[in-house]
Amino acid sequence: MLDLAIVILNFNTRDYLRRCLTSIYASRGDFAFDVCMVDNASSDGSADMVRAEFPQVQVIQSQVNGGFPYGNNLGLRAYGFGQETAQAAKSQPRYALMLNPDTVLPPDALAMMLDFMTSHPQAGAAGPKLVLEDGSLDLACRRGFPTPQVSFYHMVGLSKLFPRHPTFARYNLTYLDPDQVAEVDSVVGAFMLMRREAIQQVGLLDEEFFMYGEDLDWAYRSMQAGWKVYYNPAVTVLHVKRAASRYSRRAQREFYRAMLIFYYKHYAHSTPPWLHWLVVAGINVQAGRLRLQQALAGGDGGQPRNDLARSG
Repeated sequence: MLDLAIVILNFNTRDYLRRCLTSIYASRGDFAFDVCMVDNASSDGSADMVRAEFPQVQVIQSQVNGGFPYGNNLGLRAYGFGQETAQAAKSQPRYALMLNPDTVLPPDALAMMLDFMTSHPQAGAAGPKLVLEDGSLDLACRRGFPTPQVSFYHMVGLSKLFPRHPTFARYNLTYLDPDQVAEVDSVVGAFMLMRREAIQQVGLLDEEFFMYGEDLDWAYRSMQAGWKVYYNPAVTVLHVKRAASRYSRRAQREFYRAMLIFYYKHYAHSTPPWLHWLVVAGINVQAGRLRLQQALAGGDGGQPRNDLARSG
């Protein structure tokens, strides 16, 4: 049985993708893995590069850029996930890894993460310590759920003013030691290792999201199903971040749309009316401010892009 299926969603990041795949195939450890690269309608020849230089990689070319969950679900379905038949269940690997093409893995990363999942059987998902090119921590690699309270503290800046406070800093969990294993609400989709049984129970990513929020949503649903999510800093992975969307204005706007989707899906039904309108108004004010800034800056706002970097 296949131990690990790695799904890499790519959008015009050919050179980063090459480096990522090279690091994957330099991995050490006693486990069997397979790689599926899903190309979200790139125009830079990414798929041709993979076929020429990494013929062992399964390539799926989407004719449309349907977003982060759409593309990753294509890859997960290629390994039988999301199908309820007994035959499909037999073909599913023990674990699935959603991995961004702008990451670089050390040789022991995959083996150590798989060992971690084995030693934590209650873990539905886990992620490593992600560091940026300057060596700083990618804050999105461990997250708290954006409850109305947590989102408010983040939007008004209290999380930045009090980064060590366990109440105000729950958005990025900056009060936690970055070098200690921790049970967290969510890890980021740039490197999210998921257990087969958790995917079978929770399902695939919600394609109502285009980018942002779908990893949080999956982690939230897994928590409701009784699974745990862990941050494992014993493994450190380089993450360039925003390689596919650093110039995309849509990526910025989608952040606020994702906040509304997540809120309505998980919190609106239990939020008092007075707080509900404050939450919705606050998100819309922030989104309106962004649209105004973009309008004043001019330009066409860029083409729709898939944020492969999962910034938080």
